[in-house]
Amino acid sequence: MKFGSVPTHFAQGSVLAHSVALAKGRLRKGKVLAAEDLAALKDAGIAEVVVATLEPNDVPEDDAADALADALLEGSTGLRRSKAFTGRVNLIADGAGVAMLDVVALHAANAADPMITVATVPPHHQLRAGDMVATIKIISYAVPRSALDQAADKARGAISLAAPALNAATLIITEIEGGAGDKGRKAIEDRLTALDVTLEAVVTVAHTETALQDAIAAARTPLVLILTGSATSDIDDVAPAALVAVGGRITRFGMPVDPGNLLFLGTLGESHVIGLPGCARAPALNGADWVLARVVCGVSISSSDIAAMGVGGLLKEIPTRPQPRRSRPR
Repeated sequence: MKFGSVPTHFAQGSVLAHSVALAKGRLRKGKVLAAEDLAALKDAGIAEVVVATLEPNDVPEDDAADALADALLEGSTGLRRSKAFTGRVNLIADGAGVAMLDVVALHAANAADPMITVATVPPHHQLRAGDMVATIKIISYAVPRSALDQAADKARGAISLAAPALNAATLIITEIEGGAGDKGRKAIEDRLTALDVTLEAVVTVAHTETALQDAIAAARTPLVLILTGSATSDIDDVAPAALVAVGGRITRFGMPVDPGNLLFLGTLGESHVIGLPGCARAPALNGADWVLARVVCGVSISSSDIAAMGVGGLLKEIPTRPQPRRSRPR
């Protein structure tokens, strides 16, 4: 592609790079100049215009954006795309889920040519219907076909949506004297609703290992959430100990995300069990959200996966936290 000023009478078939005001109306940037446009420019006394002139092996911006979007979505479900406009296509979630990204492939696509770009949400980002997952933008008015082919080959199938795989949950709340009671129930139910999960049962028991064992064993949903009245501060504390006592397994205790440190993850038979940190009582983003979304959507999550969440895991301070993590000016 050639870019720059040319005499107006040589500009037919080129793309106007900057809008031009005329006596009646204006010619907008991005317009492919036709004979009548050149006549209007001549009548306005405009002898030169800045244009992009495509060469034989160039692909126009909208066609290039279309091709790259199609490659990215190859084999994917749960996503739709907008119509290309000014070299841009947006990828949109049709429903709830988490973003599944082939990061290496996306880096390779973005390295093919500086004029070819794909911007996405972070990997495993939770999405609702209508949320944007990615935007493809061709910066210039055209790109070489060789660069586009390279980017499309690298990006093929690199973006998809993992939809919810679990549909029901039980919330077990333990009580202590003077504790929070069922505060936070709505915030937790709202989180589940956003993931198309029904909160089938809410069970409140005393904060004892025996009472919690009975409640965990009685749960009949594929997801069990435990919110304790007293913070779980060790893998042998009441909640994780109760899960192990009824035949469950602890996958991970603790996470390098703040707020959200005191989470534990485990299983009981085919059911997934999440011990929620106290910050889950508030609607603000915390580490439990990252784990919950992946578990609900059937995305595997190991102890090492949680360990890797520390980079980027310093989340926004929440006003309800009783001990702020940084001192405030007096």
